[in-house]
Amino acid sequence: MDVLCSGYGLVESPRWHDGRLWFSDWTGGRIVAVDDAGTTEVVLEHRSLPLCFDFLPDGRLVLVSNQEGALLTLRPDGTLATYADLTAVSDLGCNDIVVDGRGFAFVNSPHFDFATGPPPGEVQPGRVGVVTPDGVARIVADDIAFPNGMAVTVDGRTLVVADSYRHQLVGFDIADDGGLSGRRVWADLAEDNPDGICLDAAGAAWYADVPHQRCVRVAEGGEVLQTVDLDRGGFACMLGGTGATYLYAVTAVWPGAAGLMTHTDWDGQVVRVPVDVPGAGWPGGD
Repeated sequence: MDVLCSGYGLVESPRWHDGRLWFSDWTGGRIVAVDDAGTTEVVLEHRSLPLCFDFLPDGRLVLVSNQEGALLTLRPDGTLATYADLTAVSDLGCNDIVVDGRGFAFVNSPHFDFATGPPPGEVQPGRVGVVTPDGVARIVADDIAFPNGMAVTVDGRTLVVADSYRHQLVGFDIADDGGLSGRRVWADLAEDNPDGICLDAAGAAWYADVPHQRCVRVAEGGEVLQTVDLDRGGFACMLGGTGATYLYAVTAVWPGAAGLMTHTDWDGQVVRVPVDVPGAGWPGGD
């Protein structure tokens, strides 16, 4: 394992795109791209927590902006424009996003006030929304305790959602209109807390785990296939690379939920480790 770049805050949302790894620095309010030589470029500066993004099939970057309550797209001149209103998904803010090959943008929200924490009870307020290619958003799944990373299988027919608080990867069938059905536990992760995820060409999932400081490759059904230990919290991971296949992980020193708003010593990094199986599906390659 080697450190590709460092000196960031709370890093998230890695995406392999156009020959580079793109990621967001939430506390720095910026999206950065880094190549495999470690050369970095600040692509965009935007203040929003969270600051998650992905790419449309035509290559345009879209980002979740809770500052605007919208899904924004990056214009060629570097300015941002509204792509979709996200208040239909949640008026309390959204979290992660994945865009599939047909242009369906799945966006999720824990849909509770972080100041008070999640409500009691078995049914939880977290939900998944979809933004269709015409820019209309609607809710397509609910009762997720804390939805985090999401990925779509290479055939475009299954959405996998990380439920961090229930320690599960949850699977849904994707309909032709972007609707979700057939909810099931795709993998039970015991005590692990999955955050950002990606899929590989063998049908397995990689997930990053903040409190356990690792990335884990797991098969559908829950069998653990590989573990990569980290020296700090793993917030998300992505498969990519030029000339070789790497697992990239965005990592930072996690203070615990109580210290989130005052912590400054994140020491955010992008690390990589070579792996044998390339990525597949979405978030995906070029």
